[in-house]
Order: sequence, then structure tokens, then C-alpha cells
Amino acid sequence: MRIVAARTRQAIQPTAMMLNSSNLSSADYDPWSGTLTIAFHGGRVYEYHHVPNAEYSGLVNASSHGQYFHEYIKDHYDYQRVA
Repeated sequence: MRIVAARTRQAIQPTAMMLNSSNLSSADYDPWSGTLTIAFHGGRVYEYHHVPNAEYSGLVNASSHGQYFHEYIKDHYDYQRVA
């Protein structure tokens, strides 16, 4: 008899990272789907799809979150408004 252990993915809950920006309020990232959720001051929320983890890391570590967002994320990935 041979026993095979099944591999399971642990559930990882995205955690919103508050951003110090005049336009962006927070960023949330789901590494399994590559979905980056951006909340803007004023209440608008957008999901950007198939965003690599490196882009999320770049955004949260940038000296200017807004500038990074406009240069590397906005208009580079498919997105939809969710709120």
C-alpha cells in the first residue's frame, strides 16, 4: 500500500495596505489570482487583473505610490470598477 500526501494551498486572506498618497487610499493584493484592488480617496474601488506580485511590491514600496500607480499599473492591466 502506498500513501500519497495531498498538497493543499493555504488560504491567504489579502490584507489592505494603507497608502500615503493624495489620490490612493489603500492597496490589496491576492497572489493566487493576481488581483490588485485599489481604493481611492472618495470611495472608488477598482480591481486590476493579472498583476504580477512584483508590481504590487513596487507599488507599496514606492516613494510615490500615486506616481508608481500611474506609470506602471494604470492602463497596463485589465480592470473593473467594483465600488
